[in-house]
Amino acid sequence: MKLLLDTHMLLRAAAGTLPKEAEEMVLDGGNTLYFSPASIWEICIKKSLGRSDFKIDPEVLRRGLLDNLYQELPITSRHALAVNDLPQIHKDPFDRILLAQAKAEGISLLTSDSVLCEYPGPVIFVPNKK
Repeated sequence: MKLLLDTHMLLRAAAGTLPKEAEEMVLDGGNTLYFSPASIWEICIKKSLGRSDFKIDPEVLRRGLLDNLYQELPITSRHALAVNDLPQIHKDPFDRILLAQAKAEGISLLTSDSVLCEYPGPVIFVPNKK
């Protein structure tokens, strides 16, 4: 299975605090793991705003993801245009581009954000429990 982890899942993976179900999927060698530059961008922005839940160094996170065989999923104009097809359920532009990327590429978006589950499409919801 192909999995695009949303930003919070990436942060939890880096901290070793993924919910058990998500951890099993991430550790399954048969799955291909992806991250989006949108997540790195979101971390940069929110870290610069002093958000306490975004303290990680985004350069260190990116390097760690690549070292752990995550594939970077570049954002294309096709992904940007796919945002137009999403209903206005979620207002967060980072989550919307992640979902658009997942839909356009046929990749499942792994998230603990229950609002994203309201969208039709490839969303795997894992409750935020260890």
